[in-house]
Amino acid sequence: MTTTLRPTGPIQQGADGAKSRTYDVCDNGRPVGAVEIGTDPGFGAQAGVLRSLRIDESRRRRGRGTIAALAAEEVLRGWGCTRMTLSVPADDSAGQGLASALGYTERSRNMVKQLERTPPALPGAVTARPMTDEEFAHWERDAITDYAQTWIERGVPADQAMKKAETSHAQNLPHGLATEGTHLHVLTHEDEVVGHVWVARFEMHPGMLVGYVFDVEVRAEFRGRGYGRALMLQAERIALDAGDDRLGLHVLTSNTPALRLYESLGYRTTQYNLAKNL
Repeated sequence: MTTTLRPTGPIQQGADGAKSRTYDVCDNGRPVGAVEIGTDPGFGAQAGVLRSLRIDESRRRRGRGTIAALAAEEVLRGWGCTRMTLSVPADDSAGQGLASALGYTERSRNMVKQLERTPPALPGAVTARPMTDEEFAHWERDAITDYAQTWIERGVPADQAMKKAETSHAQNLPHGLATEGTHLHVLTHEDEVVGHVWVARFEMHPGMLVGYVFDVEVRAEFRGRGYGRALMLQAERIALDAGDDRLGLHVLTSNTPALRLYESLGYRTTQYNLAKNL
């Protein structure tokens, strides 16, 4: 058995500069599956992505998937990629096992909660309101560098991390507070701002539109007092008011306190995001 990749067409390049290419997975020259690879426009040209990998059911459990994935890594090395990512649905145990065997480690998770129809009440000692223009200007000044730093601390090269932060900000807040469907609220206690949350509608997975928590943070001096839970309850209120019945988010696996909070609030994992240095 000789398993190889055979291009199905030329390399495609999008307006954002991202490259992609699809291949047949061949066994002795005969197609037995398909693989698609590309670069991540969010992180830049050196960030490779295994977008999809399929082996025909009758040809599985013979190592072809492993060989195809390793061959895809080699192609991406040739493109100059230094890091490769892939995402696996939470119910795909075989995909998770393959990724683990190939040395990929979990970097983050996507999670979703089905919301109750009745908005949750906030704790009596706190209130929430929309962010003011002045508060937004103060938040935006540091938001991009702070977001980039969260990736740097988890092993992403600085240039890729900054690219991701700048791209995300430009795509999701093109008009600041005036961006359609965007809701940035602050949580207050005794008239003092203790944290903020940013919620907007987002296509979390193909065809899956949800209310989405883009950012939530409690100011450092107020942490450990339950304000993070209150902010997430406010996020539910925002989503319900906008007509969404589900609320999604992305959480870094290393952020154990946040992960535990979301699980306690009823969020379930829909996708694992994994990475590997090439």
